[in-house]
Amino acid sequence: MLGENDYLAMDALALAQGLERGDFSRVELNERAIARAEQCNPGLNAINLPLYDQALEQAGSLDEAVSLPGSLAGIPFLLKDLSDLKGAATSYGSELFKSYVAKNSSPGVQLYEAAGLTMLGKTNTPEFGLTLTTEPVANGPTRNPWNTDYSTGGSSGGAAAAVAAGIVPVAQASDGGGSIRIPASCCGLFGLKPSRGLTQAGTVLSENWSGMAVEHVVSRSVRDSAAFLDLITLPSGQNLFARPEFPASFLTALDESCPRLRIGIQDTHPTGGALDSECVDAVQATAALCESLGHCVEPFSHPLDYEALNAAMGQLVCVHTYRSIERGLRFHKTNLEKAPVERSTRFMAKRGAETPAADYLAARDLLRTAEKQMAAVHEQVDVIVSPVLARTTAKLGWLDMNAEDQREYINRFRQYSGFTAVCNGTGQPSMSVPLHRTAEGLPIGVMFTAAWGGDLLLLQLARQLETTAPWPQIAP
Repeated sequence: MLGENDYLAMDALALAQGLERGDFSRVELNERAIARAEQCNPGLNAINLPLYDQALEQAGSLDEAVSLPGSLAGIPFLLKDLSDLKGAATSYGSELFKSYVAKNSSPGVQLYEAAGLTMLGKTNTPEFGLTLTTEPVANGPTRNPWNTDYSTGGSSGGAAAAVAAGIVPVAQASDGGGSIRIPASCCGLFGLKPSRGLTQAGTVLSENWSGMAVEHVVSRSVRDSAAFLDLITLPSGQNLFARPEFPASFLTALDESCPRLRIGIQDTHPTGGALDSECVDAVQATAALCESLGHCVEPFSHPLDYEALNAAMGQLVCVHTYRSIERGLRFHKTNLEKAPVERSTRFMAKRGAETPAADYLAARDLLRTAEKQMAAVHEQVDVIVSPVLARTTAKLGWLDMNAEDQREYINRFRQYSGFTAVCNGTGQPSMSVPLHRTAEGLPIGVMFTAAWGGDLLLLQLARQLETTAPWPQIAP
């Protein structure tokens, strides 16, 4: 029998080992996850589409199977409500798609299905994943398990809340501008945004935000992140972008020791904005920790023009926002002005619809130039350490995509962000590690960024940090 305390103490790999030993069945495991969801979700609103009966049926079939698809078969898992699961609803966090049921599973979801994970449900996301908090009009706000007055971050906020609350050990996430790292930071989790080309969110360019968006998970342990990256690393021939070299198994390669690294410390805002002192303190304490582990630590001044890059990326996101909602407009036989979307979404989609092709290409070219610049930078420094966010976790309601005053919304968005999105433009791997907490006890993640293809290096460093300065596995 799997008790609640035992369940909460184990990551996905430990649960898989328990299944292999016969300590509990897959049905028992999924019943425990569902019980935890029914206990926690009413207060958190992390899961907006429960699929509990379906998960139990699948778990029962796996218990009776002669052979299993993999070692993680039967592990309870949650999908982000931006990904399609065949036969299930996908709202994309929007009233516009409330009636949409997917005919096929998304590419990443197909890989999770092939591994035998049981799909417990869908997690809440802001409308089309467009902001840094998870408070969509369509599905309501998701609350942070560390303090329910606060945001979970976005856009993988439902996923992060579910993992931090102990509903599941790992949940699907995606990142087009910080949407893995920001919720991981806000909810005290580990979150790796993989290199461009290693994973992807869809089969066509428009579904991947011109290469800025990638897919992975949020997890409590580093080794779970490595194991799940093994599941969704793209087979040759299926990727839309150049694929970096990677080990036969990220999980196995975690056993190799982390090399001595040249680490650059970025503890000022790249556009001259204000930084919360607690975010700066977190970076400086992390620098001291890295130095104590034998790494070479030195100040780092970022060479890229963040203002120009953010403008270019914003333009691309607007184009893809319009593409995202266009089929909904056709289905409902409506136009952008009348569509049931939030104010910021409408503004971005309108801008995207009006963007000339020449401007789109100029933005892509600017990001390609930045990608080359960063490749040169990483010949001198292995890893860059910076804040994830410029401010500590915001209270719910502070950042409102549907605010009447959109100028104030944009101003607050810029105050809050600043660090994560550039890595999406350049395609570099980047991770949030939950090394610190505020005076009020809220988590603060610290961001580590490596050269394109440096995913294993980041995972090895994260494992070293996790061993030296372990973090709480569940929100208190």
